[in-house]
Amino acid sequence: MRYSILCCMGLALAALNPAANASTFRFDTDPFAGTNVLNTPGRQIVGGEPFINFSITNDVFSLESTVFGISGALSFANGAVSSLPNGANVIVLESGDDDNNLLTPFGAGNAANLIASRETTAAPGFFIYFNQPLDLARLVYSTDLSNPNADLKILARMTNLNGAAGRNALSTITASNFDVTNAPEPSSLFLTAPLLGCFGWIAWKRRQRSVV
Repeated sequence: MRYSILCCMGLALAALNPAANASTFRFDTDPFAGTNVLNTPGRQIVGGEPFINFSITNDVFSLESTVFGISGALSFANGAVSSLPNGANVIVLESGDDDNNLLTPFGAGNAANLIASRETTAAPGFFIYFNQPLDLARLVYSTDLSNPNADLKILARMTNLNGAAGRNALSTITASNFDVTNAPEPSSLFLTAPLLGCFGWIAWKRRQRSVV
């Protein structure tokens, strides 16, 4: 009986946390809430982003498509600006037009301008770039990737992707690190159902033994 209980508990906990070493960073609220950014002329860059540790091997950015105005499927691109295809809505910018521009102060606006020089399809999207002054990678939302005047919201600062190693790691980010969807998050009741069912089974087994 003890083994059955421990086994059941293990299965329940596994159901609650199927990927113990993975994290999903969910973004599903208005990126410019509480500001007048969209009504202000010129490009506005909004910071105040959370500081996170992002594991490229395990973690995912979950982006709510309706909140960010994304339509259609995820179109991912990773590379130097000269290799970026037109029409991508999730971009990892490994470098600029050459490596020299990354040796000078390089911020979100610089990265957005380089992307806009390649994108001709007007549409919102996301990009990851390496911020030189901060010496780390950041995730950014743009209201229009093709527009050098588009407003930007810094969504996350990846504090573990820093230094030369962090910059080099950008090349390993893939489409699997992103989930652009309007599907609702699983309810807490759904997540706890396996555990509740397990305890119900234990109670039933105990009752059976008392009857016998």
